[in-house]
Amino acid sequence: MKWIGNRISYRDTDIKTTIVITPENVGFYKAIIGAWFFMWLTIGAVMIWGYNTFPFKADMKDQLSIMFLIFMLFWTYYFIRVGRMFFWLLYGSENIKLDKISLTIKTSIKGYGKAKQFYIENIEKVRVSIPKENSFQAAWENSPWIRGGERLEFDYLGKTIRFGRKLNEQESKLLFQLLTKRLDEHVKRRKKEA
Repeated sequence: MKWIGNRISYRDTDIKTTIVITPENVGFYKAIIGAWFFMWLTIGAVMIWGYNTFPFKADMKDQLSIMFLIFMLFWTYYFIRVGRMFFWLLYGSENIKLDKISLTIKTSIKGYGKAKQFYIENIEKVRVSIPKENSFQAAWENSPWIRGGERLEFDYLGKTIRFGRKLNEQESKLLFQLLTKRLDEHVKRRKKEA
């Protein structure tokens, strides 16, 4: 196993290259997101308990039910968003596998996630995408509650596919060099076999 920086490890064989990118390991971010997640969970539990426990007048029950439903929809949306971010910081990883046929990208939390396969012959224009240092996009992508901030991208059948969450500029360039070198090798090998 070889390393690019502190967050990217890779294993290289003649058949395939496997890359694992882990999230930033900032304990302060984990503590803030974790506290927010558990406070949000407590708010939802108290609202459900209160709605089912306290007696309401019959004429107010319908209005309260509508307000409660709207609140719980809002609550559920943020519960899922923040929960995914919290568990991503604890157990997440981006897994990239490159072989002679395809590039497979899987964003997983504790091994759970859907792998997306991209055939090498359809991959075009692999590039590094770093936002300007003082731009709104850079500030947004570097915030602790955002999972995004993908730094590498390529065109695939008219779509732009992005990966490499919150990598710094040096890690992005080194990963770009590794991927483009391996892609070229696999394309050359396939041409020789054909």
